[in-house]
Amino acid sequence: MNKQENEHFLEQTVDNLARAIFIVNRHAKTATNPKFLYLLKRKALEKLVTEGKASKEGLHFSRNPKNSQQQSDVLVSAGEYYFHMPPSKEDFSRLPHLGNLNQTYRNPKTHLSLSQAKILLQQYVGISENDSSQNKAYKKTYQKPIFKKLGESYR
Repeated sequence: MNKQENEHFLEQTVDNLARAIFIVNRHAKTATNPKFLYLLKRKALEKLVTEGKASKEGLHFSRNPKNSQQQSDVLVSAGEYYFHMPPSKEDFSRLPHLGNLNQTYRNPKTHLSLSQAKILLQQYVGISENDSSQNKAYKKTYQKPIFKKLGESYR
């Protein structure tokens, strides 16, 4: 196997998956359409938690709450990395509240391309970018207006 082929294949270890989630999350913050990247991150974290490969540590106050109201996020640890994701109703009763986010901690730096990270997470979760676009609501096609003479019926 040459170097190029080896670069495209990453093993689905907890560390590789955590690195891939980190890269996807970092790119989603500046992407023009981040919905798929955030969906990929959320699905991967949920699967890691259900498999016992990641754990929910507690709740943090959100750094950017919606509509200036207080909001909490779930802190999830996977490998050496920590991530935030939206909480479920059960999380509020099961997890301790950790207060404000610790601004001094940073995830380790990693070097991985976005395309490799997306491929790894898509294989792990079992979804593709095309699947999520098909789930969108049916968008009406533009219909040109019909102008009739005054008094004529539109039917």
